[in-house]
Amino acid sequence: MPATRQQTLVRLLGPAPLDLLVVGGGITGAGIALEAARAGVRTGLIEAHDFASGTSSRSSKLVHGGLRYLRQGQLLLTREAVRERTALLQNAPGLVTPLEFVLPIRKRDRLAKPIYGAALAIYDLLAGAHTRKWLNTGQVLNRVPSLDADGLLGAWQYLDAQTDDARLVLRVLHEAKSQGATVINYVRMDEWLRNADGKVCGAKVLDTQSGDALTINAQCVINASGVWTDSLRRRLGGDVKIRPLRGSHLLFPYTLIPLKCAIAFSHPEDGRSVFVLPWLGGVLVGTTDLDHHNDLQKEPTITAEETAYLMAALHAQFPSLAIKASDALSSWSGIRPVVSSDRSRKPSQEVREHFISDEEGLISVCGGKLTTFRSMARDVLKHAASRLPQLRGLKSVEVFATPNQIDSPEQWSNELYRHMLGRHGNALATLIDCAQPGELSPIPNTLTPWAELRYACREETVLHLDDLLLRRTRLGLLLPHGANALFEKLEAIIKTELFWDDAKWQSEISRYSDIIDQFYSVPRTFRSENS
Repeated sequence: MPATRQQTLVRLLGPAPLDLLVVGGGITGAGIALEAARAGVRTGLIEAHDFASGTSSRSSKLVHGGLRYLRQGQLLLTREAVRERTALLQNAPGLVTPLEFVLPIRKRDRLAKPIYGAALAIYDLLAGAHTRKWLNTGQVLNRVPSLDADGLLGAWQYLDAQTDDARLVLRVLHEAKSQGATVINYVRMDEWLRNADGKVCGAKVLDTQSGDALTINAQCVINASGVWTDSLRRRLGGDVKIRPLRGSHLLFPYTLIPLKCAIAFSHPEDGRSVFVLPWLGGVLVGTTDLDHHNDLQKEPTITAEETAYLMAALHAQFPSLAIKASDALSSWSGIRPVVSSDRSRKPSQEVREHFISDEEGLISVCGGKLTTFRSMARDVLKHAASRLPQLRGLKSVEVFATPNQIDSPEQWSNELYRHMLGRHGNALATLIDCAQPGELSPIPNTLTPWAELRYACREETVLHLDDLLLRRTRLGLLLPHGANALFEKLEAIIKTELFWDDAKWQSEISRYSDIIDQFYSVPRTFRSENS
């Protein structure tokens, strides 16, 4: 049985102080908690909202070296990223999966062929693999029949990878818990605790579900709160490091854009790199890269201008498809916690390396990429080793333990079994065991069995409906109207597993519907488009 919320809080509060308190439950904090717990450090992690509810569930879903970073001369970052990508592909099959990219080259930009060819050669060299291949026009159109053929010379083909970003965070956290870490969501850091020397030694926190104010003591505290890192650092006099950059995305039904590979290309308006790629049965179009000037305490949302920008990119490469923004299943926006090197640069020219600071005993980490979360975690823990000797000489082991042999249900295809094993690892056996009759069958047009919803409610600290439909599963993104067609059947599962009464269920439906309408849909101006 999973620990109750009260039992988890008791473990965080003592009586003995934690060795390490991590503030932030995105991919960076999760990676730190896992590496620390593996080293024998008594680790606790708190997240002010839900796990992965910030940038770590709103990314472009790519695990990649970043070809554009190589073009900008960021050789070391690219090398680090492609090595981490390779490790995740080997260690997390089904969760991190290979993705074929096609990079069209057109007559108006003939020099792009040798330039990209050279960049891809270096990209392959850094990864220790040969994946690049030149495709002639016929081969390109055979792979992507709906691609605009006008002026097409051919394309470079190469391999990168993609993931379900929220599930990556959750699996890392599950692994951290299996190593002894204590993690909890919806607990907000309100004030730093200081010892007699004025050094940070814990935090006063608020359980936002009960309203209880609590105190967590720790020998060492790491601030891994993403775009909110500066706001917590500045309470100790830290300067501004982060330049919040917004990246927005649209997701369309696969039936409207039948792609089996990713298409990367330059936007016709400004030359920025954008892409169209298949993801979990839908097709993702992204991303923008803009300074985000809005209040960071409010959820970001795609703007009308960003929507028009992404649609212009889509129409430029697929003019025959006549797709409208109103056809989108969903949208999402994430705020990248980019460490600014020069704010006069265009957002897309900012580096994506990470930054570590130590102010009044508080170690903070920000920046970086989803792909490099593990190397970031190990770097920041090296800074903590002077206070926590267990962290000296961290051993290099695989991110995830190899799952035990788990039999596949007869209803599952090989694809579905691999997908579910990647998402859950050894916990998949518990998921299968909790299934009620008929619940191992996947929900139509998805790779999500009904049992995954029941398991999440029972085992994965779901407190709100959006936790379940936007992060434990991605059904709220992949199905129309936030998957509201599932509500009737879902109600019975939730009331049984979470003990919600009618009033709570209706309250959550209203809350969730508002979230989908405000933050995960296209802007209202596009919702009634005429053809």
